[in-house]
Amino acid sequence: FTEEKLGQAEKTELDAHLENLLSKAECTKLWTEKIMKQTEVLLQPNPNARIEEFVYEKLDRKAPSRMNNPELLGQYMIDAGNEFGPGTAYGNALVKCGETQKRIGTADRELIQTSAINFLTPLRNFIEGDYKTITKERKLLQNKRLDLDAAKTRLKKAKVAEARAASEQEVRITQSEFDRQAEITRLLLEGISSTHAHHLRCLNDFVEAQMTYYAQCYQYMLDLQKQLGSFPSTFLSNNNQSSSTPVQSVSTPSVLASASASLPSVSNSVVTSGISELKSSSGSRKARVLYDYDAANSSELSLLADEVITVYSIPGMDSDWLMGERGNQKGKVPITYLELLN
Repeated sequence: FTEEKLGQAEKTELDAHLENLLSKAECTKLWTEKIMKQTEVLLQPNPNARIEEFVYEKLDRKAPSRMNNPELLGQYMIDAGNEFGPGTAYGNALVKCGETQKRIGTADRELIQTSAINFLTPLRNFIEGDYKTITKERKLLQNKRLDLDAAKTRLKKAKVAEARAASEQEVRITQSEFDRQAEITRLLLEGISSTHAHHLRCLNDFVEAQMTYYAQCYQYMLDLQKQLGSFPSTFLSNNNQSSSTPVQSVSTPSVLASASASLPSVSNSVVTSGISELKSSSGSRKARVLYDYDAANSSELSLLADEVITVYSIPGMDSDWLMGERGNQKGKVPITYLELLN
């Protein structure tokens, strides 16, 4: 081996097919490790938690169950909502948000568990099992090759007939052992293709687990947004905030418009009496705009949150709309975007 490194000894080269298989195995091992480690980072961003799980796994003990970040945030929100009063708009919203965050936390646990079983474990089994076997047989092949090359060198140096005969016998034996080990190594390396096929199935399982997780999260947040949009007039009545604040961005105009069609009568109790009073009279009232609103056509009036406009009713107009005026601008405005002022 030393003479080879110094360039003084000839080296038996492996055939091109075997060299390609070895290169493919090394490449598979390298990228499998990188994908596996980064998937672990994706599923558990906290490095301390990953180290703790690794230690418990090596000790063959179950890691203590702890709340994940969404669950912890959800619990804080629920506790805060109960403290402020679940009967208040803000307290009720906090409780609903907290319950949704806890459901997301549960979905997150399911994603981690499913991904660990169906994706990470097969990758780890390849690194710690199949590739270790390949490495072991490859080292044996290296040793058999060195034995063969050493025997060839002794044959070249043999001068006496008896020594030459013994060297030829040694070359035949070492050549046979080398060929046998090369065949064993080749068979193992050809299994890399089936490993790729297996990892492809595992990748599909991982994608399906992610798809399920994100679909659950989307549905949870969609339901939450509809719940928060079901009491728009009271949801922001405690917060005199501009349209750029996070609270107002929770319920987009499109969601509010679609939700307003199915609102329970109780949710609009704050504005119902004022609207009824306004419609029964021929006068006008001042109203504060709760949310930004973009006019759908020329008959409507665009609104900016927190501005004050004049509103009045016209006989025969849809019950969900009022006429609004701002200076010399006039148009229809949705009542769910308004808070009537005394």
